[in-house]
Amino acid sequence: QVQLVESGGGLVQPGGSLRLSCAASGFIFSLYVMSWYRQAPGKQRELVAFIRSSSSAEYADSVKGRFTISRDNAQNTVYLQMNSLKPEDTAVYYCFVRRERNPYWGQGTQVTVSS
Repeated sequence: QVQLVESGGGLVQPGGSLRLSCAASGFIFSLYVMSWYRQAPGKQRELVAFIRSSSSAEYADSVKGRFTISRDNAQNTVYLQMNSLKPEDTAVYYCFVRRERNPYWGQGTQVTVSS
C-alpha cells in the first residue's frame, strides 16, 4: 500500500532554513508527480510546490525564490528545502501523491517559525 512519511520539521527562527523529507513506498515513485502542501491553524490546506517525474517544478507565489522542491528517485524521496523562513510559513507540512485517481497524504510534519 502507498505510504508517505515526512520528517525534518521543527522550530526555527525567522530567516532560518529547514529541509523536509518525504519517504515514499508502495508505488513506482519515479512515475508520479509529488507535492508538498501545508495547513496553518484556522486556514485551508494549500499547495506549496510540486515536482513532475521530469523533475520540473512549480511553486506557490508565496514561496517562490525561497523554497526548492527536489526528488531522488533512487531513494524514493522528495525534499522541500525551505530558506528565508517567515513566521507565516508556520504550518503542518504534508506530502501528497495522487495515484490512479486516489489521493494519499503523509501524516504531516510541524514547522514553526518563531523567535
